Amino acid sequence: MAAAALLILHFVLAVGSKFNESTTSDELAHLTGGVSYWRYNDYRLHPENGILPQRWAALPAILQGAKFPQLEGNEYWRANDTWVVGHQFFYETGEDHFPRLMAGRAMIALFSVGTGVLIFLWSHRFFGDAGALISLIFFVFCPDFLAHGALVTSDVCMTFFFLAAVAAWWRHLHDPRARIWWLSTVTLGLAFVAKYSAVLLLPTIAIMACVRVLLSPNPFVLGSRQFATRAGKLGAIVLSTSGQGMVAAVIIWAFYGFRYSIANPSLPPAEFFDQLWRMMEDSIGAFGPCVHTARALHLLPEGFLYGFAYVIKTVQTRSAFLNGAYSEFGWPTFFIWTFLYKTTIATLLAGMLACLVIARRLGRNGMWRKRLYCATPLIVLFVVYWLGSLTSHLNIGHRHLLPVYPVIFIGLGILGAWLTSRQMGRVAAVAVLVAWHVLSAVSVAPHFLAYFNEIAGGPQNGWRHLVDSSLDWGQDLPGLKQWLEKNAHGQPVYLSYFGTGEPGYYGLRANRLSFVNNFKFPQIYVKLEPGIYCISATMLQQVYSPVRGVPWTFALEREYQTMRTLEPMLDRYTNDPDARARFEKMAPRNVWQRAIARFDAVRLARLCHYLRVRKQDANIGHSIFIYRLSAAELADATGSLREWGALIERTVLTDSRK
Repeated sequence: MAAAALLILHFVLAVGSKFNESTTSDELAHLTGGVSYWRYNDYRLHPENGILPQRWAALPAILQGAKFPQLEGNEYWRANDTWVVGHQFFYETGEDHFPRLMAGRAMIALFSVGTGVLIFLWSHRFFGDAGALISLIFFVFCPDFLAHGALVTSDVCMTFFFLAAVAAWWRHLHDPRARIWWLSTVTLGLAFVAKYSAVLLLPTIAIMACVRVLLSPNPFVLGSRQFATRAGKLGAIVLSTSGQGMVAAVIIWAFYGFRYSIANPSLPPAEFFDQLWRMMEDSIGAFGPCVHTARALHLLPEGFLYGFAYVIKTVQTRSAFLNGAYSEFGWPTFFIWTFLYKTTIATLLAGMLACLVIARRLGRNGMWRKRLYCATPLIVLFVVYWLGSLTSHLNIGHRHLLPVYPVIFIGLGILGAWLTSRQMGRVAAVAVLVAWHVLSAVSVAPHFLAYFNEIAGGPQNGWRHLVDSSLDWGQDLPGLKQWLEKNAHGQPVYLSYFGTGEPGYYGLRANRLSFVNNFKFPQIYVKLEPGIYCISATMLQQVYSPVRGVPWTFALEREYQTMRTLEPMLDRYTNDPDARARFEKMAPRNVWQRAIARFDAVRLARLCHYLRVRKQDANIGHSIFIYRLSAAELADATGSLREWGALIERTVLTDSRK
């Protein structure tokens, strides 16, 4: 009953925290893709993510008969532009997207609850009632699971299937019953349609099989036959695994409607996939020939193969930010830092304490070696996933590390033995750690995505270390609207926003600077005036800007100063139709639009250099920062190099004195 109550509380906290949050960046693509899969049996939209969580989250929208954008004559559908079609689905059909989004979030939260169930059962097996409850409490109040546990993405779904798949596989290696084989097989197949990172399960199950063959004296039973020698065991396991692989392939085909083609031939065609395929196969190295062969033989659906190839390509290079540094290839230490910043201090200390207790018991009691063998799937999952993370170039968010946390929480269950001991010092230590962990989550509620521990300087300093889905994923537009209603007082508002939320949906009347979700809207020239500047953390750090945040070079400064002289012309082009017609005789429209977008990007990057050293006037959910800029301050911030540099120096000197 206590476990059930905790799991219900986790669901309520995770889903409840999202009622006042706008769509995060990837949710628009996940939900739109899921609806299109069900409605049209077409897989062109967002194939690079797991099809299972997208279908699962879209079920309420399908059952409610959600209206989808018109396909005929829709150039964005033909071009497979998930983001524009997603904008159409969310904001242009005449239906309110938010109830559908919340229903999808609740569906994903069930996977988070399911992860909690698995954690409880594993911990209960090793450490009994007290240990299981400790493990569950650490999970239930984990800020990372509360943040991502109710978002329409694939991260928590994959976390659930990582844990479920290794548990079912290990059970299969020791239990000959057919139903266990099928449980393991189906779980493994579902893992591969949950997210492409399921490929890490292949080395995981291979290592587990080796441990079973080398360390267990018991025969491996397959069907009615027993295999007692190591060679026999290994051969039987390979045979069994081959059968599971074939069934898993059938599960993958089922999720793609048992059709090879990524696009439904009865719908407007996907015009660019042939070209995209050629580019993709040439850029994924050794995987290229493998994918090409699988395509040629139709071994797996085209949507699955394309999504896999796309993931391989994107993990090679991707803009990333860590501790004020920028990289296209990431850092081997990225996830070590995110783990240190985004894990509660109580969890870190409890983990170290649990390791000490386990080490002492292993040295004293031979039974603990047997328990260590039983924990093989957890240990192997933890090690393989960490190694995969450390070698990944995709350093865009702490969420990719979620699958290691259930193993940690299960391990913390050993502290349950201290709760049942008569040594009050031990009981007090565990109680303090549990209370500290719970308070860490409560202190940042409902902004769980913005959680950073004391090592990082708390949520208010998180933006200095990590951005994107570790902090600023576009979730705080409703909070910004509420703040502006109370504090704007008619002043001009400027917004540079990272996300897929539509400011107009929330009634935000703001001048749009770079990276507002202009999926299909050309950037227009915006004259900067004194007022309120709202800059989201990812934009403040200029991670994905064409003008990277650092270093600011003399070449960029010359470009900025040159383009400043064109401002009157850009202003007239934007606001005077007659002047626009004359200017477009001098140069085509796309040239003017590129010039405006480039100037806006350079100007904003330069302004952010100053704002990063300036104290914020307010912040919304620790992800959107508010700056009130006066006429004099704005003039210096956007003026000559001498004025800009002097302003930065004065600001830094003033803050250091304070």
